[in-house]
Amino acid sequence: MAPTFNAIGLAVADMAASLAFYRRLGLEFPPGAEQQPHAETTVAGGIRLMWDTHASLSSFDPDHRPGEPGGGWAFLCADPAEVDSVHAALVAAGHPSVKEPWDAPWGQRYAQLRDPDGNVVDLFAWTGSPQ
Repeated sequence: MAPTFNAIGLAVADMAASLAFYRRLGLEFPPGAEQQPHAETTVAGGIRLMWDTHASLSSFDPDHRPGEPGGGWAFLCADPAEVDSVHAALVAAGHPSVKEPWDAPWGQRYAQLRDPDGNVVDLFAWTGSPQ
């Protein structure tokens, strides 16, 4: 039997700040998760997204060192107007914009922001028929 892809993890400095950001993008976490060293949610398709604080990771891996932000996640919006409004709301809440909303040549309205740990988060919606 081959391993089955099941989860993606994100190391964070401040659990409460990170979960507040991702809750604004529609992810759900149990009440009080922001007080814990580990939090997770399951998204469509059964994939788990997991958050662990740097302190938690260091508790079982003394060599853990926070690295440069890398990777990122993309969130599908209902339509191009939602890309613009979600981007504007997150920027107004103090999250830095990487790229203001634009009409990408691949048929999507697209925008990019940074989460509280500096990871790039993409917002997108199809401008025509999904590819």
